[in-house]
Amino acid sequence: MTHLKALKLATAEPMNAQADPVKRTRAKVIEALAEQKRAAEAKIAGEAFVPTHMVWRKNEADERVQVEQRKRFRSAWFENAAGQTFFSLRYAGKTIELAKGKNAIEIAEFTQLPGLIDTLIAAVDAGELDTQLGEAAAARSRALRSSKQAA
Repeated sequence: MTHLKALKLATAEPMNAQADPVKRTRAKVIEALAEQKRAAEAKIAGEAFVPTHMVWRKNEADERVQVEQRKRFRSAWFENAAGQTFFSLRYAGKTIELAKGKNAIEIAEFTQLPGLIDTLIAAVDAGELDTQLGEAAAARSRALRSSKQAA
């Protein structure tokens, strides 16, 4: 027991970082927007953008090891038939309606895209899109539940 007396004992509980679904949603959207910004900056610089993430795989010895794998990436900007460039925000498999009937932002020059993404990050962080993000997440949840019930 003398060993324990030398330690500083306390009553504590770990903080549950993912407890608030709104904060979790905001964090996911902000991370996705940051990745879009990195991709746009790479395109402006004329460099290739290859996002990666860590996954678990089995090696030749049948041991589980973490390896870096290329991540699927879809750019959120696109051009229409007239050659205009637009940026649309997606979450939970749906395009987010930024205002009534408006689902994209027109970009005059592609070099303005990183600044536009910074503005969107600030809007998400301030909670301006919480309603739209919540609706998209709820629709995704309903779709997943119905597909599980059908199986």
